[in-house]
Amino acid sequence: MHLHTGRDGRLTLRGILDAKTGCLLQEILSPLTKPETDNGTPDPRSAAERNGDALADILNVVDSAKLPIQGAERPHLTVTISWDMLRDCLGVARAYEGLTITPETARRLACDADIIPVVLNSEGVPLDVGRSERLAGPELRKALIARDKGCARPGCTRPVRHTRAHHILSWVDGGTTCLDNCVLLCDKHHREIHHTDWTVRMNNGHPEFTPPVEVDGEQKPLRNTYHLYG
Repeated sequence: MHLHTGRDGRLTLRGILDAKTGCLLQEILSPLTKPETDNGTPDPRSAAERNGDALADILNVVDSAKLPIQGAERPHLTVTISWDMLRDCLGVARAYEGLTITPETARRLACDADIIPVVLNSEGVPLDVGRSERLAGPELRKALIARDKGCARPGCTRPVRHTRAHHILSWVDGGTTCLDNCVLLCDKHHREIHHTDWTVRMNNGHPEFTPPVEVDGEQKPLRNTYHLYG
């Protein structure tokens, strides 16, 4: 399989799988690449985009503890970004081997990640490395699972294992890591909440979502009832 990083930071994959592996991949991708959304409307994404997003979903649920160790650490993504850039959503963040991501994507990844502050000098040389800080620990996740029971976005049926903890008020903007400021979202709807005008708030202890005006002109708040009654 060939991997190529373009100038825009996107990674292109191209290769050939044997028949058994190809069939297995198609079976795994199939339920995640349906041409319709969760509420039955046509999915605006192309087949290639749906396949790429499905592969991202698969990577997000892989148990990294069972993967080989490289460089004395389990597989992980390291992103370098300045605090000002992360806060103001300007510029690009650097990953490894030339990959770049937007600050908005870095903020989304930071919702459920270890954050290690590093002090650099004017030439970019590390002077001090702080301790990592787990933003959503196991006890908080247990509470989120008990409350949300899966992706909390209205209409989504993704189970708990496909979700990550999202800060309603971003930790970058001063949001606290607590039950009333966190919600479980699958990767697809995590991207949606960070990159579109969908918003989420807490109402009587439960997450409530408001669609953008182009989806609902009246912008009526919605809740996910599938995990409660589905």
